[in-house]
Amino acid sequence: MRNNLWLFCLGWIFVATIQAQESPTDSIYSFTLDEAVEFALENSYQSINARRDVAKALKRKWETTADGLPQIDGLIDYQNQLKQPVTPLPGELVGGQPGTFVPVIFGVKQQMSATATLSQKIFDGSYLVGLQAAKSFLQFSDDSQEKVQLEVRKGVINAYGSVLVAQESVKILQNNVKALEKNYLETKKIFENGLAEEEDVEQLQITLLQIKNQLSNTERLEKIALQMFNLSLGIDVNSNTALSDTLEDLSMKNMEQSIVTKPFIIENNIDYRLSYLLTEQTRLELKLEKSRALPKLTAFVNYGTSAFDDDFVFLDSETPWFQSSILGASLNIPIFSSFLRDSKTKQAKIADEQSKTDFLRTQQEIQLQYDTAISDFKFSIESYDTAKQNLTLAERIEKKNQIKYSEGLATSFDLRQAQLQLYSSQQEVLQAMLDIINKKAELETILNTPNNN
Repeated sequence: MRNNLWLFCLGWIFVATIQAQESPTDSIYSFTLDEAVEFALENSYQSINARRDVAKALKRKWETTADGLPQIDGLIDYQNQLKQPVTPLPGELVGGQPGTFVPVIFGVKQQMSATATLSQKIFDGSYLVGLQAAKSFLQFSDDSQEKVQLEVRKGVINAYGSVLVAQESVKILQNNVKALEKNYLETKKIFENGLAEEEDVEQLQITLLQIKNQLSNTERLEKIALQMFNLSLGIDVNSNTALSDTLEDLSMKNMEQSIVTKPFIIENNIDYRLSYLLTEQTRLELKLEKSRALPKLTAFVNYGTSAFDDDFVFLDSETPWFQSSILGASLNIPIFSSFLRDSKTKQAKIADEQSKTDFLRTQQEIQLQYDTAISDFKFSIESYDTAKQNLTLAERIEKKNQIKYSEGLATSFDLRQAQLQLYSSQQEVLQAMLDIINKKAELETILNTPNNN
């Protein structure tokens, strides 16, 4: 029984040690595109910091609010006059000769006091403006977080599509290399038997080397694309990540054009809302400068106690303490500042007018972005249809040239041109599918479709 217990303990320690030694890269992730977006909105570095910005804005709002609420301050003061000041008094006051002075020390050597003061703003125009500004800043932080989420979503979609394109490119290039190697070896044997020219072998060899080089580069790009995708999710770049969706499925899903017919409500655009809040900020800054010409009224009440002695006896219960209390109010009335406030107010007014002009320009830019995104999305679909047709034609041309070449009716140069045309068409189809996905994401970002839904 004791031996079994020891074996169980040793086994548990071994398993715990192995688990502790596992690195983040040992984790295996698998995502559909929707799952990847949802994961990134929660765990990406940008999303995490955006939530922190909102948290800071909430604290800042309370900071501004608390400034106008009652404030209580305490003060404890201790003084020890190591060398007490001496005051000369006329000698005749103490029975001395007129014209002489007698040095006198007033007060005691040590003293201690404790005071608590309660203060409250009664009226302060800048405080009222500050409350409005804090609310506006909180809204700006919320909208900024929403913009970050939209950008994170678009970035994940782009990265997801890039990985799929790289993976599909690797598969296509691998198949092309196999077909080329077969052609090359067959032509080489025919040449060795004296039935073909050396140039035919060399032309195929050039094409084979070129495609092999593209394959090596694409394999490296696939790894980099996957690392960029991991980075956009907020996980270790070297994590093992698998993508569940296929490039063709995503492109077909995003090809649906009902989004084009949706009305464009510019007020839903996040850049519009952020630009509007900037104009609100300059309006409040102008209001703040105007409020500085208003009087400020504050009130306070304090309570204090003091003790005096030549020795440090302030902690003794027998030491007498003397109480005091003051109630007061303060009214600060700005009268004349040599036109300083007027100058600041005019500067704020100019800045407010500038922000309104920028807001109008932003609205035009957003409208242009929307029109461009609509055009690009439609063009991506048209390009895909064209690329698919071109690929079908390129496959037929390459197949015909393969037959002609085997029958001696076409040169190796003609076959190489047909093959390169086919490989180029294959990549154009992949790029067209990626463009559909990316252009749809760009259009959804401008429309703010994810958050509106």
